[in-house]
Amino acid sequence: MRVLVAFDKFKDALSAERACAVVERELRRRHPDWHVDSFPLTDGGDGFRRLLTEASRGSRIEVPAKGPPLEPRFGSIGWVSAAHLSARARALLARHARLGEHVAVLEMAEVNGLALLSPDARDALWTSTYGTGELLRAAGWLGADLIVLGIGGSATSDLGLGALSALGFAFRDDMGREIAPPVPARFRRITHIDGRKPESLPPIVVAHDVSNPLLGPNGAAATFGRQKGLVGAALLDHEAESERLAALLCRHMGVDPSLAYAPGTGAAGGLGFGLLVGTQARLVNGFELVAAWTGLDERLEAADLLITGEGRFDGGSLSGKGPGELVRRAARAGRHWLVLAGSVDTSADFGFDSGRAVAITPPGMPLEHALTQTEENLARAVVTELG
Repeated sequence: MRVLVAFDKFKDALSAERACAVVERELRRRHPDWHVDSFPLTDGGDGFRRLLTEASRGSRIEVPAKGPPLEPRFGSIGWVSAAHLSARARALLARHARLGEHVAVLEMAEVNGLALLSPDARDALWTSTYGTGELLRAAGWLGADLIVLGIGGSATSDLGLGALSALGFAFRDDMGREIAPPVPARFRRITHIDGRKPESLPPIVVAHDVSNPLLGPNGAAATFGRQKGLVGAALLDHEAESERLAALLCRHMGVDPSLAYAPGTGAAGGLGFGLLVGTQARLVNGFELVAAWTGLDERLEAADLLITGEGRFDGGSLSGKGPGELVRRAARAGRHWLVLAGSVDTSADFGFDSGRAVAITPPGMPLEHALTQTEENLARAVVTELG
């Protein structure tokens, strides 16, 4: 039996690397004759920079960048030679931008990610993507010919205005005073926008982990706002202000405001939108890019069984997220699959009959206990489901 173990993170509980290690350990204990291929999964979020950089034999450059509430911290730039990319990755990137010699790989979660904040400190009204803009600016200064930025796992909902301000945009009130940083709590004061991206900034390819638009019932605030601390009246107000500022940015850049409803613009609290409009970045599906870059399809083709999972597996998992896309591909290729997730939406019709999705959390276990016992629950589920 050849098994591909490819887990995404269990949010607030287990990294993708640790989840894969737990499942691989249990399989090797009980089935030493099985061939296990372990692949920690990312679709633009945590681990994106490391995975792509290592897969293409690149190096890592550490640079200062501000965190979600603008505290000093460090981020990393993966420095990759285009000659070391797979043919499929080069072909995918070439559809969106001129490739050049040096590719910088960035991960916004490394500096502005949700995992950097404790649950009680998550407040998207005051978090910023400024640090991501600093990483982009540094990559341009270093001479990158192309930037590939993963934007999953964000702590922010600022439409990417923070990142744009780090790149030279200025957001002003009706007296001409700059609103800095332009976090959502200050959106009401912004009435004018000045500036453009620096000439030194190369083309940007943005890898997003969800296909949600910026605005509307499936938009960034409606879908992800609550997990970032936006609730009640603040959520409704944020949606209205986001619509106003999106139109203001589109008018400043001379583009169609309907871009706010384009797929992927709602990723990372609207960072996809801000970079699309403000820097003419190209948006790509993060899983598609990772699969092309790492040869994931070939690894799946060689497997008899796929084991994947994440914190919660539901209908949203099939909207561009890694585990859902892997299941879709496994079913299409006629491979058996098993999803082990913290919780599973049993009402969702996943539409694939070559596998099953299993919740690893025992019935009735409170969430706070489940988060601390995820590793034990995952190991137990492997034994129960696979012997």
